[in-house]
Amino acid sequence: MKGALVLLLLVVVACGHAEHRGKPYVRDKVCKEYRTMGKDDFRALTLIMNSKKFSNATFEEVSHLVREIVSLAETCCTDDADPSCYDAGSSALSAKSCDPNSPFPRHAGVDACCAHTGLERKLCMAALQHSPREIPRYAEPDGDELCANFAKDPKDFADRFLYEYASNYGQAPLPVLLGSARSFLSMVSTCCISPAPTTCFLKEKLERKTLSLLTLLSNRGCSRFAAYGKDKMKFSYLTMFAQKIPSASFEEIFPLAEDAAEAFAQCCDSMAEDCMHKKLSEHTAKVCSALSVKDERFADCCKGKNVMQNYFCISALQPAKPPQLPELQQPTNEHLCSENGALHSDRYAFELARRHPNVPDALFGKLYDAIENVMRECCAAKDSSACLNGKKQRMRGELFAFLAKASELCGQYAELDFLHFKKRLQEKVKQSERGASPERLAELAERRADFASACCPANAPPVYCAQQISAEMGQACDHGSCMLL
Repeated sequence: MKGALVLLLLVVVACGHAEHRGKPYVRDKVCKEYRTMGKDDFRALTLIMNSKKFSNATFEEVSHLVREIVSLAETCCTDDADPSCYDAGSSALSAKSCDPNSPFPRHAGVDACCAHTGLERKLCMAALQHSPREIPRYAEPDGDELCANFAKDPKDFADRFLYEYASNYGQAPLPVLLGSARSFLSMVSTCCISPAPTTCFLKEKLERKTLSLLTLLSNRGCSRFAAYGKDKMKFSYLTMFAQKIPSASFEEIFPLAEDAAEAFAQCCDSMAEDCMHKKLSEHTAKVCSALSVKDERFADCCKGKNVMQNYFCISALQPAKPPQLPELQQPTNEHLCSENGALHSDRYAFELARRHPNVPDALFGKLYDAIENVMRECCAAKDSSACLNGKKQRMRGELFAFLAKASELCGQYAELDFLHFKKRLQEKVKQSERGASPERLAELAERRADFASACCPANAPPVYCAQQISAEMGQACDHGSCMLL
């Protein structure tokens, strides 16, 4: 499994180590993997890695690239191959990528890379990749359809599945993705020759439920970690827990948020096969131990024997109604610019989230960025208090109006079925936009409904929703400059 790391760079068959270790280093590494794994496993892993890397490419484009990579290894990794075979072949592959009619996956940065030559071009191309899919589109067919497709061409079926699975769940750690894909293909090959396929599928799906949930949850978590980084991930978990269980204190929740961020920091890029399962299991146990006594919903989620299912249950909990809380106190300028300024801003965000349980994660993420920018700018200023006071005064009114607006929208989305939600939305838009044309009213209502359905849920795609929030905040808060202060 550890050897699979080398395939991250196989698209152009070059890596940074080559600059100081020499070209044979790359060839020797790849050839060692090819000989160790065998052609079939080497090819399957190459297919997975390039489906992850080029998540928006077609199956045919990825397949073309995989064939070239495997052919290069097959030709140049024999004992009697010319020492220059591999470098010449990788250079030819790089040149082919620059052809306007190349059958390989396209990327906007290809032309810039092709302006270079030699190793510089290869390194440039190695860095290219498509943005990961934030919302997986893969839907597992039923057993009959699976077996029909499998019977037509087992090899093509396996290839297409690996492509679909890796391109849709490409943010999951590689060991998790490999284990889940291998388990699925084993299930299909077993059940499709079984005398009772339906019974077999039911049994096998039950047995692989933990792995399926682990793939889904780790893909979601690592997508957010890639977009947020460790500190912002902690902030996201802090506000999420505050919304789900506002009866818990900051001191109870903050360590759990830190623990969640640490789990993803350690495991999203780890090649250890059990890292993600182990860390998420440990995290779930800590959450259950700390919060089950505070909320019956958490207690119910923690009763199951399947830890991944317990974690999934917790992540799917809806925000709770806020308790009666005293008026929110802002952190002082001295607190914000002290050594523990980040802790004071986190506590304030926690208190804000308790009072606004339906504000989406993406909005809190934007506010996190704003806090960071304000503290960085003002705490380094000659007169930090004047700087902070100016920004507080300027933005406070717009911020709370926007929070209320977002909370109302997502609150209604959570409470109503979608048809009633859209009807309520249309009525509200009509009241607030008097004089607008029917077409304009319909456009506004549809846009807000799309935003709510995509970004109000707890597991909303972070990058897409951040873009949507920026557009909305730009109208209400002077081009997205709202400050959580």
